[in-house]
Amino acid sequence: MSLRAAIALVGLTALLGSSAARAEAATQSLDNVRAAAEQAMHDRYSRPGSRVVVSSEPLDLRLQLDACGEPLRALVSDQAQPRSRMTVPVQCPQPGGWTVRVPVQLQVFRQVLVSSRALSRGDGIGAADVHAEERDVTRLGYGYLDNLDQIAGRSLSRAVARGSVLSPGALGGRRMVRAGDHVQVLARLEGIEVRADGVALGSGDNGARLRVRNAASGRVIDAMVSAPGVVMALP
Repeated sequence: MSLRAAIALVGLTALLGSSAARAEAATQSLDNVRAAAEQAMHDRYSRPGSRVVVSSEPLDLRLQLDACGEPLRALVSDQAQPRSRMTVPVQCPQPGGWTVRVPVQLQVFRQVLVSSRALSRGDGIGAADVHAEERDVTRLGYGYLDNLDQIAGRSLSRAVARGSVLSPGALGGRRMVRAGDHVQVLARLEGIEVRADGVALGSGDNGARLRVRNAASGRVIDAMVSAPGVVMALP
């Protein structure tokens, strides 16, 4: 090969290399697009006491995007509830820019209230009946409770198994009787009704079973809540 041909080959190689570099520089990194989507999800769902895990799915390698001269903008609605699979639109906000929808997998771990024992419908529920556990709230489709104030004075609208995450739908109305309340105890036998004063040893809504101590005799009996401050003695 002549010296002139060798010089020409080197020049052509350099030209092709610089053209490829320019083409690569003019193409938006798909990894940066994914990173923008992941960061937006972290920013949206992170809060004190939360642990957020986000992983975006690979984008089609055939996707060719013009390099964006502005910071990428990922859009996550303030009203969007966390779900295990979501899609995040990522925009290049410059004139003539583009938008790509990035699929992501999301986990949001938070401390939620879990029942410490089996509870029946109508039972009153308090701090002694629950404890906090870390759970992925994206998988709690019926919602969750995370504050003892949310259950204060409430009863259950349905039975709850031990270890169940408490949801808003599991709560009924305010308890008609609370532990320590002075209640009126009714007893009926063959058409005769007897009333006595008692002290509730448990809490509950209408229909809940609890123990009551007779204020006069000190005897403890089983009873059922029938109205605010009123229980019916059970046989």
